[in-house]
Amino acid sequence: MKIVAFLTHSDDEIHFGHLAGERVIGLADPFAEGEIREDGKVYDRADCILTSPCFPTKALCIGLNYADHAKEFGLSVPDRPVVFMKPASALCGPGDYIIKPSMCRQLDEEAELAIVIGKECHEVDEAEADSYILGYCCANDVTARDLQPKQGQWTLAKGFDTFMPLGPYIETEVDPDHLAIECRINGKLVQKSNTENLIFKPRWLVSYLSQVMTLLPGDVILTGTPSGTSRMEVGDEVSVTIEGLGSLTNTVDA
Repeated sequence: MKIVAFLTHSDDEIHFGHLAGERVIGLADPFAEGEIREDGKVYDRADCILTSPCFPTKALCIGLNYADHAKEFGLSVPDRPVVFMKPASALCGPGDYIIKPSMCRQLDEEAELAIVIGKECHEVDEAEADSYILGYCCANDVTARDLQPKQGQWTLAKGFDTFMPLGPYIETEVDPDHLAIECRINGKLVQKSNTENLIFKPRWLVSYLSQVMTLLPGDVILTGTPSGTSRMEVGDEVSVTIEGLGSLTNTVDA
């Protein structure tokens, strides 16, 4: 099932639904309900303006989770996850602008698989993780690369408004361990890999992070990016595509 959040041309209320050809079948809020349940409403897809498919209280991000990405920056492959956070204010959705801050000289894209939590979880075992995961979506871990080494940590360089595009939908039925992932800037391929190359796998990450903090419905875990992260300029169109999860496209603005 492909779960979307959307506005319509006739109101400014966030609705949830799942894609069904040229229609969107309405859903009760899957994060509040703790289950997926249709609400009896049907929308024309052309009348729906997609937003981020979830609205996390926190976004936990994993750095250096592809060996080739660590090596391209001259860093060692970690034996434990490198974890940082993005604020909720960094969130944006498909078609939204990524705003390049005036203080940033080098703005980079990072194509990533995002895990979307569906049920509150704390101290869960890896074998139980699927019960708490609603699904997966595309993410772009936008980074002010020139600011990153100056900070001594990564949150500030990755935490600007609009630095976390998510979407276009949450796929609930997919194997996250074997998905082709790529990024294109203005149609040019800049990143290409597969989630089978992740060092720390999605279900393991849910278990690992839940030992420390409670993961709430709608929270996301960005699982890391492969090599090839590339610079974006104002006016560029950037698309993250993951097998089975569609394409997340945004344009850079100032």
